[in-house]
Amino acid sequence: MSDESKPASGDSSGLLNGLLTGGAQKPQRVNEAARSLHPNAVKDLLSLGVCERCILRLITVTTFDSDLATVSSSTLRGWLGSGFEEAASPEPSICIVCLGVLQFVFYDAKQTLVKMKSDCGSDHAAWITDLVKQQGHEFDSFGLEVSLPSTISENERAVFIYLFFFFFGLNVDVCTIGVGYTLKESIATKLGCRVKKVSVKDALKVLVLDPLRASLVRAKSDSSSFHIRLTYSKASDDAQGVSETTHERKKRKTDEENGSSCISENPFEKVYEPCILSVHCNQMPIFFSGRYFKYSRNVSQSRWIIDDERMGEASVEEIIGGSILPACLGDSYKFHAAGREDIDVRMLGSGRPFLIEVQNSRKCPSQQSLTEIEEKINNSEKKLVGVKDLKFIGSECWAMMREGEAEKQKQYAALVWISRPLEEKDCNSISSMIELKILQNTPIRVLHRRSPLERERTIHWMKVEKIKGNAHYFLLHLCTQAGTYIKEFVHGDLGRTTPSMGSILGCRAEIIQLDVTDVKMGDS
Repeated sequence: MSDESKPASGDSSGLLNGLLTGGAQKPQRVNEAARSLHPNAVKDLLSLGVCERCILRLITVTTFDSDLATVSSSTLRGWLGSGFEEAASPEPSICIVCLGVLQFVFYDAKQTLVKMKSDCGSDHAAWITDLVKQQGHEFDSFGLEVSLPSTISENERAVFIYLFFFFFGLNVDVCTIGVGYTLKESIATKLGCRVKKVSVKDALKVLVLDPLRASLVRAKSDSSSFHIRLTYSKASDDAQGVSETTHERKKRKTDEENGSSCISENPFEKVYEPCILSVHCNQMPIFFSGRYFKYSRNVSQSRWIIDDERMGEASVEEIIGGSILPACLGDSYKFHAAGREDIDVRMLGSGRPFLIEVQNSRKCPSQQSLTEIEEKINNSEKKLVGVKDLKFIGSECWAMMREGEAEKQKQYAALVWISRPLEEKDCNSISSMIELKILQNTPIRVLHRRSPLERERTIHWMKVEKIKGNAHYFLLHLCTQAGTYIKEFVHGDLGRTTPSMGSILGCRAEIIQLDVTDVKMGDS
């Protein structure tokens, strides 16, 4: 290229022509960007090691988009003054601002340096796509998230400080430019460009989103429940960008509080390394609902381990959750139920409502698969637990279950022993009690894990069923408000529940066995 064909320093007309390839007009946005660039500022930033994409997103009048992303470093360098093109290295160095993020240079999870062959986003998108497909997720849309180290924002701030002194001189303070003007506003006013800059995150999305959509089987990019997260982290803790020591950071904060800023002539004298890039895929939790039955008095609702020793034979949580998780190819699950019963209490009748929340599932099983899981649990040899109405349900079910749980009623069948023979008048007296109000202090057996409170609860109705052959035993059927302690209502808990079945009958009463026979939610 002859000297006559290059623009003079400070002349942007030549730079505009340089952004036109083979005489073909670029889109209007590129033309506006070319006219807005300050050649001397661009030349200085390139000399410092700022990549072309960071220059274009920081000091142009237009928003950084896919058109601006196609402008190459060689295009900028070729029109920025005599000798600059020849001085440029054949292989661009790591950008001092984005640390290679917008240049598609990074270390992978194995600490291997990766440089994309193509400067466009398609190769980078293909690399991401391969990792996403390896994780085996099923999805028809996705959301893209980007996480960057704080060093990048610190480097960007240093560039703005450099530009400030580039235009206003080393002895000028930010505050002298105008009251209420920020550093970026001062520079934007001088350059005639946008105050609001495009972040590295948004610029990266501009570069890779369209290729990702195409490579992921035309998947849409939106606010999907499936997220692809690109996490860029520092390659080293001791050498990166313009990271400050503790002393330097405190000094800068003090200067800012005093309304002044100071900076050396060249703050960019440290080692720059590409970031480490890891790709994580995450599906928002999916939910399955149903009702469970517990037939054993040696099965807890949730996994119960004390001092590395299992309490009980198994748990409802593990039997149901352990059957659903493999069908979803998920990472883990959480079990939620509308209340709970003690390990020695059976859950019968219509069953207790529950939810299984599966984390990061790779697939959602069909209803046929769920029916097969249900049958497998119900037909197990030990028959510890049963399930019905197992189905996939949206996340709104969580609020619905919590709403219904506050209103629910529970029905029980309790085998009771009393110290004297049961009489007919006792049966009539108990059956006549409707909407009986009782006061319950926190039971002694749970005081180690519950707050000591007094609660008012309602016994909606009771019915006595005699047992032939022994007048000291009877079945007590009752319907109560949610949260009622049934065992304590029978024996009184040393006077902590009043009235109790013992105080009503005027004798000692003990509960032998207890079954839950129904759980009525607010809408059932």
